[in-house]
Amino acid sequence: MAALRIVGLGDSTTAGTPAFLSPLEAPPSGRGNPESQYAHWMMHARPDWTLLNRGINGQTSDEILARFARDVVRERADYVIVLAGLNDIYQQRRQEDIRENLDAMYRLALDARIVPVAATVLPYDLHRRTLRDRLRGGPPSTALAIRRINVWVAATARTIGLPFCDTNAAEQPGMRSAAMRARANHAESALNPYVVEKYSDGAYSNVHILPRSKRPGVTGF
Repeated sequence: MAALRIVGLGDSTTAGTPAFLSPLEAPPSGRGNPESQYAHWMMHARPDWTLLNRGINGQTSDEILARFARDVVRERADYVIVLAGLNDIYQQRRQEDIRENLDAMYRLALDARIVPVAATVLPYDLHRRTLRDRLRGGPPSTALAIRRINVWVAATARTIGLPFCDTNAAEQPGMRSAAMRARANHAESALNPYVVEKYSDGAYSNVHILPRSKRPGVTGF
């Protein structure tokens, strides 16, 4: 199978918090239980893939966007899994800003001929119910915000033709290692249609995995 270089970009849900500190948090190789990061399980399933854990606990989408050039473009990745927005929602930041930051990361990846994998925002158990939530009833506003962002992520991936990873649907609350394996499985499944065998003449049969010099730039935006 084709050897791929993939960056997992995001916050604690990528880093492996709390059981693992990513290489950015504990240079040079990270520290803790490696099974707490989905990167471990992806490479366990696909030894021919190199997955770089570029998650930082607590970061919001604008902070993740700010280091995109350093952590993704300079790594000359083939793919980047963009998993961001959870901390923004918890801090009750504007959904429009989250969408703009995710959109910017997709654009930067395509500009650099890197294929972005659009991942949905994960659920979490600490939804805060505001006074307005209690008065109107129904789910907390944070839960609604996650749903709305995820609808946008799925629609954007479908419109542009990006690999889509529904990490939200894969999550299993309360089971850390199982949850990480589920994220890894969904991310691998999102990438598999774009990964093809390399023929002896060096040609690829799928345009999504063309050599870097021949990959298309931004299309569909």
